[in-house]
Amino acid sequence: MPFFCNLGKESVQKMTENQESYNNTGAVFAATGSFIPSICVPNDAFLTSQFFNTDGTPVEKEPQRIIDKFKEITGIAERRYGTHNQKTSDLGFLSATAALNSSGIDKEKLDYIIVAHNFGDVTYGSNRTDMVPTLASRIKYRLQIQNPDCVAYDLPFGCPGWLEGIIQANYFIRSGDAKYCMVIGTEMLSRVIDPHDRDSMLYSDGSGAVIMATGTNTTEEGIIAHKTQTHALDHAMLLKMGRSYAPDSENDENIYLKMKGRKLYEFALTQVPLVIKAALDKAKLHIRDIDKVLIHQANEKMDVAILERLFKLYNEEKIPENLMPMTISTLGNNSVATIPILLDLILKGKIKNQQINRGDKAILASVGAGMNINALVYQF
Repeated sequence: MPFFCNLGKESVQKMTENQESYNNTGAVFAATGSFIPSICVPNDAFLTSQFFNTDGTPVEKEPQRIIDKFKEITGIAERRYGTHNQKTSDLGFLSATAALNSSGIDKEKLDYIIVAHNFGDVTYGSNRTDMVPTLASRIKYRLQIQNPDCVAYDLPFGCPGWLEGIIQANYFIRSGDAKYCMVIGTEMLSRVIDPHDRDSMLYSDGSGAVIMATGTNTTEEGIIAHKTQTHALDHAMLLKMGRSYAPDSENDENIYLKMKGRKLYEFALTQVPLVIKAALDKAKLHIRDIDKVLIHQANEKMDVAILERLFKLYNEEKIPENLMPMTISTLGNNSVATIPILLDLILKGKIKNQQINRGDKAILASVGAGMNINALVYQF
């Protein structure tokens, strides 16, 4: 099923009607969709924040200096938050609807709905997680899918969760057990952040969805190779939940997302390029064969450094212009949603000077809590 994303509904529908005649091969990206929340929060919104260090002492720097340094390191100028009446599953439903609308695929033909997230539904004003029923079941309910053979389940895997869902969907399709799988990455990190932690400025909300379908036996499009690792023994606690840094939070029973930023940065720079190279080695490809690198939008400086380290593994000094598109400056870090949103925006021509053409090869890679890393090589 070749390169759906830039085709119209009628073309997609014609292909899906002929699906039964296709031999089972790999999985392809049949359609994409995303939802970017409406509330824009610029860096200046944090000028009145009172930040504390890990020991509860106040951060002495002037707020403007804190924000300027933050932007210099992360590249973030603004981020998006969901509205007060929205939850994570709502954002997932909206991105799923966008993917279905752009595909022409009958929702009743979906075999799997895999939803990557980390905190479930969190109501505004609280940070209590709600994951019963699963977000996947909630989204299936909102989509009003009647087919009980459409299996819906959640995948909490840190920031690499959406990409790991794509890897799982590929196995379902390659086995012949499925023809269509929807993989959603959806998150509302604004509900689980400590307002007294400088890292709270990193996080945002959003959702992206991709429908994967059985490919044809006449095209090279699809997943070429992938690699996943979990570095739990020494690094599992680099991202975890913990109490607020505010000194008067002793009676606060809430726990918030906490990160050991420097150690995580060093871990990512060391390990992520190796995992990407392992995937490329499995695919028997060189970094020069790659047309796009879509990496989890965690930190602009970190992502640039990862790419530089990757190229050094191949003794390559010059990185092609526009190889690695970024959305973090305006969307922030919305965890599992960063890559599917990025992919959707590129395929729909919404990022300046970025496009993906038929035959292009791309790397998709992510790193996050666990500590988990994954990388996937895909040909469009």
